Amino acid sequence: MNQYLESSKYIDWKDSDVFSLARDLADGKSDVHEIVKACFEYVRDEIKHTWDYQIDTVTCKASDVLKFKTGFCYAKSHLLAALLRANEIQTGLCYQRLTIANNIPPFCLHGLNAVWLPDIGWYRLDARGNKAGVSASFDPPYERLAFPIVVAGEADLPEIWSSPLQCVIDTLENSTSYMGVADNLPDVQLYCS
Repeated sequence: MNQYLESSKYIDWKDSDVFSLARDLADGKSDVHEIVKACFEYVRDEIKHTWDYQIDTVTCKASDVLKFKTGFCYAKSHLLAALLRANEIQTGLCYQRLTIANNIPPFCLHGLNAVWLPDIGWYRLDARGNKAGVSASFDPPYERLAFPIVVAGEADLPEIWSSPLQCVIDTLENSTSYMGVADNLPDVQLYCS
C-alpha cells in the first residue's frame, strides 16, 4: 500500500504549496472521511475543468494544477491524489473508458481516483467538476461518479494505479491548448477473453 502514498513527478505532494493546502484542508479534522471530503470538494469545485472553461493552459503535475487552478479530469485526479497522500491517505488513480459524445464511438479515457477508507476499502471518487448533467459527490459507501457506463465498449477499468498511465501523460505534456488535448484524448483497447 506504500505505493499509494508516494510523491512523484506528477503526484508531487511534497511541493510546498500542495503540502500546505493539504494540511489546511485537513486542519481541525480527525476523521478520514472529513479530510477526504474536504480535499475532494476543493478539487471538484475550486479547480476549473480545462475543457469546460476552454482554458489554454494544459496541466499535468499536481503542483501545476494548483498553481494555474485548472486541469482536465486526469490532472485534477493527480492533484486530489497529492492532497490526500500528503495527509497520509492511500490514494490511487482510476480510469473509465467512455464515449466522447452522444453515446457513440470514438472512446477516450476519463480519469478519477480511488481512496482507501478503513471502514470500506477502496472507494472511487470523481473530482472532474460538476455542471449541467454531471453531478459527482463524496457519499460513501455509495459511489457518485460523474459518468455512468452506458453503451457497449465503455467500461470501468478495474485497476488502481499508483502513477498515471503513460498515454495520459503523453497527451497532456504534448498538448499546448485545450483543443490539442481534445483532439488527442487518450484511449486503451479492451480485451475480452
